[in-house]
Amino acid sequence: MNTSVAARFDMAPGTPLEPRPPLPHEAWLGLGSNLGDRLGQIELVLQHFSSQLIEVSPIFETAPWGVLEQPWFLNGVARLHWEGSSFELLQACLDCETMLGRVRGERNGPRVIDLDVLVHGTSVLAQSGLTVPHPGISMRRSVLEPWSVLAPELVVPGQDCTLIELRERALSFTDQPVRSFQP
Repeated sequence: MNTSVAARFDMAPGTPLEPRPPLPHEAWLGLGSNLGDRLGQIELVLQHFSSQLIEVSPIFETAPWGVLEQPWFLNGVARLHWEGSSFELLQACLDCETMLGRVRGERNGPRVIDLDVLVHGTSVLAQSGLTVPHPGISMRRSVLEPWSVLAPELVVPGQDCTLIELRERALSFTDQPVRSFQP
C-alpha cells in the first residue's frame, strides 16, 4: 500500500502521466466510516474483498458534508479486479455493509461503513439503485484525495480530465477539509 502522496508523484518528476481509461475488469470502490472503529471497519471491507483486491489508497480523514453535526470520516479507495456485473458489485458492497452492521438512516448521516461503486471498467449506466460512474466523484474531496494517489492518470468515463486534474479543481472546495491520517 502506498502511504505517501508525495512518493507517488515524485517517482518521475516533470514527466507527464499518460491519461488512461479504466481497464475492462478494473473496479474502484470508495470506502468510508465515521462511527466506531473507523479503520477497523475499512480493514474488514478489505478482508471481505481480499480475493479481488489489487491495491488500496492511503487513508485520509475528511470532514462530513451534508449533515455537518457528526464525526469526521476515514476515507480511502480500493482497486479491484471484478469480473461480474456492476450490479453484482453493488450487491457485494451492500452485503458487506450489512455484515458490518450498517443501518441506513439519514441521508449523508453518520455510518459505520459506506461503500460506493465509483467506476467499473468503462461502464456508464444510470438505473434504479445504481449510477456508474458514481455521480458525485468530481465534487468530493473525500474520494479524489485518496484515489488520485493511486491513479492520477485515470480518466473517469464521462469526464474530460484525469483524476489528478479533478483533484486539483476540488482543492477549491473549502467546505471539504481533508487531512492525512496516521493510525
